[in-house]
Amino acid sequence: MALKIGPIAVDPPVVLAPMAGVTNAAFRTLCRSYGAGLYVSEMISARALVEGNEKTRNMLAFGADDDVRSIQLYGVDPGVVGAAVRILVEEVGVDHLDLNMGCPVPKVTKLGGGAALPLHSVLFTAIMRAAVTAASAVPVTVKMRMGIDADTLTFQTAGRIAADEGVAAVALHARTAEQLYSGMADWSAIARLKEQVERIPVLGNGDIWVAHDGLAMMTATGCDGVVVGRGCLGKPWLFRDLADAFAGRPVSPPPTLGGVVDVMRRHASLLVETKGDEGLGVRDFRKHVSWYLAGYPVGGLARRDLAQTSSLEELDSMLDVMLDRVGSATPLPPENLRVARGHTQGPRPVALPAGWRESALDPAPPPAEADSLASGG
Repeated sequence: MALKIGPIAVDPPVVLAPMAGVTNAAFRTLCRSYGAGLYVSEMISARALVEGNEKTRNMLAFGADDDVRSIQLYGVDPGVVGAAVRILVEEVGVDHLDLNMGCPVPKVTKLGGGAALPLHSVLFTAIMRAAVTAASAVPVTVKMRMGIDADTLTFQTAGRIAADEGVAAVALHARTAEQLYSGMADWSAIARLKEQVERIPVLGNGDIWVAHDGLAMMTATGCDGVVVGRGCLGKPWLFRDLADAFAGRPVSPPPTLGGVVDVMRRHASLLVETKGDEGLGVRDFRKHVSWYLAGYPVGGLARRDLAQTSSLEELDSMLDVMLDRVGSATPLPPENLRVARGHTQGPRPVALPAGWRESALDPAPPPAEADSLASGG
């Protein structure tokens, strides 16, 4: 049965996690070409949107293939969140809204935002209510972490509140904010949340590096779908692999280096097309180079040089040189199938506002500075 998020059928039950600076229209188009699912755009700030910030408005870019317009919203003030949701629904025409309540970045948590906010259950309730009310028929979901640290877990209470307030689904990154991206995700927490929140879908997130990880997570936890973040960095074909695994079809082996280079060229071209500027597009692509080449025996110099290119011609030339030297038929060594991409830092103590734990029932939102753009979760 397809995952249902409000009226939206998600089949296979796979969601692209919103990632700042990554899940723009070009990357979503690339991922979508490998299979169906729900592809969420990079996160925007509720306050910046309401205040008419030009950069934030420009991030609301959808491609012709964005059949479901999905946005992640970050905010800490119920009034501001409600106003932002109305803009997104009435002016932008989004079909799905996800609320970021899992960001572990210190500059955010130290002001009471992101993964720190669910501890303040009264405020969390008010934000859920404001978003759902303003969204009307458009489904709202929320993505969160297990809590601040092992001694301050918030996910079960937050999940129940979200369901009570009419949220259409909850997604859990099975790590605490203190863990950041270290260690192993605790999939048992996803199972516990599923037991607590039975009437809406629960999605699991954390350590889905290969297709069968998605099947394993759903089998182990009983969750209704999976959210893929770092696992698809430099591997947009992971969505094809997940679709095949969920359909019971054989999963293709990883592409050879030549196949990876073909995808790299396409991704860079899509970024240039989306941004309307070759220099901007190629510079944006630079951060993807190490992710695409992770695990392949191309050497550090090739990675460094490719991450300094400034034009499509220069990128193409350097990719050709690399292929001539290493060989386009070079496979990914089997031991590198699960090489981690993206953030790997942690654990680290969580920065919180003074008295944040003691004032958990305070309904007041954090200061406006807490609405600064955040990422991850």
